[in-house]
Amino acid sequence: MISRMIPRDKPREKLRPKPGKESGEKLLTLAVTWSVTRALMLWLLSQDGRTPLGVGGVAREVHELYARWYGVLATGTFPSGDRLWQYPPGAGPVLLSPGLLPGLTYFQAFVALTLATDLLVTAVLTRAGTRPGRSLRGAALWTAALPLLLHVPLARYDVQVTAFAVISLLTLSRSTRACGAFAALGALVKVWPALTLIGTPRGRTTKEAWTSAAVTAGVLLLTLAALFRDPFDFLHQQSGRGVQIESLGGTALSLARHAGWPGHVGYRYGAMEFTGPYVTSIAALSLALTVAAFGALLLWRLRARHWTPATPYDAALCAVLLFTVTSRVISPQYLVWLIGLAAVCLTSRHTTQRPVAMLVSAAAAVSALAYPVLYDDVVACTWTGTLLMLVRNGLLVTAAGLSFHRLWTAAAPPAGPRTPWARPAPDRHRPHETASAP
Repeated sequence: MISRMIPRDKPREKLRPKPGKESGEKLLTLAVTWSVTRALMLWLLSQDGRTPLGVGGVAREVHELYARWYGVLATGTFPSGDRLWQYPPGAGPVLLSPGLLPGLTYFQAFVALTLATDLLVTAVLTRAGTRPGRSLRGAALWTAALPLLLHVPLARYDVQVTAFAVISLLTLSRSTRACGAFAALGALVKVWPALTLIGTPRGRTTKEAWTSAAVTAGVLLLTLAALFRDPFDFLHQQSGRGVQIESLGGTALSLARHAGWPGHVGYRYGAMEFTGPYVTSIAALSLALTVAAFGALLLWRLRARHWTPATPYDAALCAVLLFTVTSRVISPQYLVWLIGLAAVCLTSRHTTQRPVAMLVSAAAAVSALAYPVLYDDVVACTWTGTLLMLVRNGLLVTAAGLSFHRLWTAAAPPAGPRTPWARPAPDRHRPHETASAP
């Protein structure tokens, strides 16, 4: 009788961290990881050429090339006639920006601004990841994967270009005009950010984003043409590019050297390129593959009927991957673009590109082995260098193929009951309509 009156102990519930506490811990982990990895990248940059990481001179491009261009741009003219100047006119203001930090050398100011831009990208991805239905995986990927390229990102201005693309994509849901404007700004620095608009949903969203991009690009081009001389000289230099040793075509030619092909490697147009028989044909084939990639993306847009919140992000990553692997040049810093776009994809729980992001991260790690660690082997086309580039480019080709396959299949899910992620994303300007595909 007494035993019935004594209440039995209820099973204790497992203590779970509160959502706010868990989010705070993740943000703290991100902050600590970013600080430690960036400190390591800065140390590697300060030791450039004095560490057992292969060839030195990673920072030479800033010390010598960017600083020299700064001197020319400061006089109000673009580096006309310079075979190494192959960038759209928007690159001018970016290379002039270190002058805004007095008291520092050009190199110090450039690295400081690059690091600040890196922090901005991290903050933007983190803010996007803390919204309802979003994920911090994107910020985590950017924080952890960028250092896989060692100190190369701090000595190139690709972090700044990537920032334009990341902000463009993440502002699409809030302001289509801002999305188009940032895409245009990035495209005028390096052309590829224009591809961030390829996945905008059909209707008023696409019209506003693309119109904003066109207007922004036109205004900025007119402004730069008024302030500087020879803004379009870069077109003459870009057309002369050959087959870089790190490109997909370069990997094929490197393998051909082991089979007796008599070509050579030489420094041309600011990169190590192949010269010899069939190089022109390989370059033409690369261009044909780029055209084919554009056609495939256009076909996807015409066929697509289902949009998710992540579709614009996934399409941007897929497009840049396709144009990267078909390019005559695949420099190590190109991986900065892919890491940034993959990070944007991972901010959305609807993305189809998670395995692609992992492949891109793996390719970044292998790229660091190719340059700067074993670059002498890559240039000399030894078996080590050749196989290294075969692995790196194989990862990129696999990532591009998988990315397009997932983008294609997600555009038209099989018939049957729709799952929430497969519903078309409504055009925010037409809340009572379902956005159809372009």
